[in-house]
Amino acid sequence: MIVRYLLAALVAGLFSGVLMTAAQEARVVPLILHAEEFEGGDEAAPAAEGTTPGTGTEGAAQTQDHSSLGAVILDVASALSPVSVAYAHEGEDHEEGGIMFGMSRFSGTLLANLVTGAGFGLLLAGFSLVSGHPITVANGALWGAAGWLAVHMLPAIGLPPELPGFPAADLGDRQVWWIATVILSAAGLYLLFLKQNIVAKVIGIVLIAAPQVYGAPQPGDISSNVPAVLGAEFAVAALATTLFFWIVLGLSLGFANEKIAKAA
Repeated sequence: MIVRYLLAALVAGLFSGVLMTAAQEARVVPLILHAEEFEGGDEAAPAAEGTTPGTGTEGAAQTQDHSSLGAVILDVASALSPVSVAYAHEGEDHEEGGIMFGMSRFSGTLLANLVTGAGFGLLLAGFSLVSGHPITVANGALWGAAGWLAVHMLPAIGLPPELPGFPAADLGDRQVWWIATVILSAAGLYLLFLKQNIVAKVIGIVLIAAPQVYGAPQPGDISSNVPAVLGAEFAVAALATTLFFWIVLGLSLGFANEKIAKAA
């Protein structure tokens, strides 16, 4: 039975990843391409402060992960970014050779979002099974919203989604703060909404607030050629599309779980 639930989570994640790609193409990618016009056109943009230079694929993927999550996270965790493709640079060399294993940008986007959806779907289903709170169609949107809060919205308070070309703090500092914020936020949301004990709820609030009180690492120089209004528009679009991703994931997972429960 557990295998069937995990398989359902995998299917729901893949479905959400496909829809996420469509939303990304409509709302996020055009803003990234527009921002590149302020970076010097077709020339490869310099690596952000604190990032490690690498191949075209690595640099582009890291830039886009920073755009979607507010930080360039560890290589393993970067595969789980719902907006995680390499549209960071529009150079002709990428167009001809592809951005990942010779694929086009769209193919790379779709693959990354499929991996993202599958990963988050399995994590959400696993957390549901361990906690003993099943995901259904009735509460699927709430589960999705909680995932979005923990992974995107709460970390974005300190490290908002940023376009390529925006200054960034040290890579290692951002990694540590983002990962700690996600873990503490997830634990805090669990205690706040799934525990009835008032003490647990208070601890949950403290856990959620702790990384925000500590503060996210910030760059020393915040000057950028990219207009601030474009950055603000991108932050809203990135958070909106990731919310869409998580709501779809929660609802589709709830639907799949109910189908499995009826068939059992």
